[in-house]
Amino acid sequence: MKSPSFLLALVPIAFLIILLSLNIWVFNADATGGANQIALLGAAALAALIGKRLGYTWKDLLGGIVNSIHSSLGAMLILLMIGALAGTWMISGIVPVMIYYGLEILHPSIFLVAACIVSAIISLATGSSWSTIATVGVALIGIGTALGLSTGMVAGAIISGAYFGDKMSPLSDTTNLAPAMAGTELFTHIRYMMYTTFPTFAITLIIFGILGFQAKDVAVDGSVPEMMAALESKFNLSPLLFLVPAAVIFMIVKKMDALPALFIGSILGGLFAIIFQPDIIKSLASEGESFAQAAYHVVVEAMANSTTVSTGNVRVDGLLESRGMAGMLNTIWLILCAMTLGGVLETTGVLRKLTSVIVKLAKSTGSLIASTAGTCLFFNATASDQYLAIVVPGRMFAETYKERGLAPENLSRTLEDSGTVTSVLIPWNTCGATQSTVLNVATGEYWMWCFFNLLSPVVTVAFGYLNFKIRKLEAPKAEA
Repeated sequence: MKSPSFLLALVPIAFLIILLSLNIWVFNADATGGANQIALLGAAALAALIGKRLGYTWKDLLGGIVNSIHSSLGAMLILLMIGALAGTWMISGIVPVMIYYGLEILHPSIFLVAACIVSAIISLATGSSWSTIATVGVALIGIGTALGLSTGMVAGAIISGAYFGDKMSPLSDTTNLAPAMAGTELFTHIRYMMYTTFPTFAITLIIFGILGFQAKDVAVDGSVPEMMAALESKFNLSPLLFLVPAAVIFMIVKKMDALPALFIGSILGGLFAIIFQPDIIKSLASEGESFAQAAYHVVVEAMANSTTVSTGNVRVDGLLESRGMAGMLNTIWLILCAMTLGGVLETTGVLRKLTSVIVKLAKSTGSLIASTAGTCLFFNATASDQYLAIVVPGRMFAETYKERGLAPENLSRTLEDSGTVTSVLIPWNTCGATQSTVLNVATGEYWMWCFFNLLSPVVTVAFGYLNFKIRKLEAPKAEA
């Protein structure tokens, strides 16, 4: 089997970029409804033809596709469970009570900073940006919308905070993966990330503070009290409802895997719906059902399919919609197509060829770190998965960093500063597709407001060129 030339390796990537650009022109915001999936499969088919020309068998290519999809199965199951959780948390009053108290306490001038900090704390405690965005983030989107703020701006604040916490948490899978790929210790990695991450987060908070101050004149008029009254009239807004999200956070802090924790959270949401919201259960049930039948019917329906609670207030009704597991299927379709392409590109050596050329061009420490950051971005955009954006560049650059006398924590920090945080900015990446679906805000609406995610690779590259906080390998001690 031959290795592809650089120009040949560029062909499927160029083809994908052309198709994705065409989709944006033709389909606009509806591109992720099927057009982008077809583009990804088309690029995968072209890459497979190139692989056949290079001597790879269909069995080789299929094995790469299967391995790639297998690596994303956990993410797809979590996505389904997030859909179920969103449904039961809506009918149980958990999301409505969060919105209600948020409307009561928060003001536009402090909301963006508060949303960013709250998301950061919860993500740091749980180690999961996905769980944070799917739970607290969904409620914050509702509160921010009710306050009259841009949904894209609110989503940017939530995502910025959630990815800060995920990046710095020892419970995070990517925070454990990056040092493993680079060859350093977990807490050494976390301590070294503080140099770039804390200043970036501080700048992010300052920007959101300025934006919030400018939004202080946003009218919190009579519509907000009307919305609160509509929620209060429809739901039993007991503070006890906060026990469910608290339980989910506790389980994840105790290192329970996200999938069972979210499943338990969705079941608890269903139980709390039966206990606290019997009137909601009755209103959503079919005619003639007993309460026991109605409870089972409504809870299962909320977990599986779209559910809407009507309050009579148009703005509130727009917040009280959930799509269940079925609403996540389009995103799972996108992930499957993206991982199919990633599997073919990795198997045929296309990605490795492209990035190996980049390594040769990196002469200085700054250019090496910039090349690493660029490679992570490249993998996020082509392989469509943040794990591949950490694993493959980590393996590729590890020896180069050692050869240049750079400690491995320089590499692990760059992998996180560039691979982990930028994945959510790309619509067809598993993270971008998931978070846009969970928050119901298009990636094109929020990416420019994700200041932490945008600034992180810039700051880490700047440190490299300034040669600031770049740790060198310690010279081995001479034997006596």
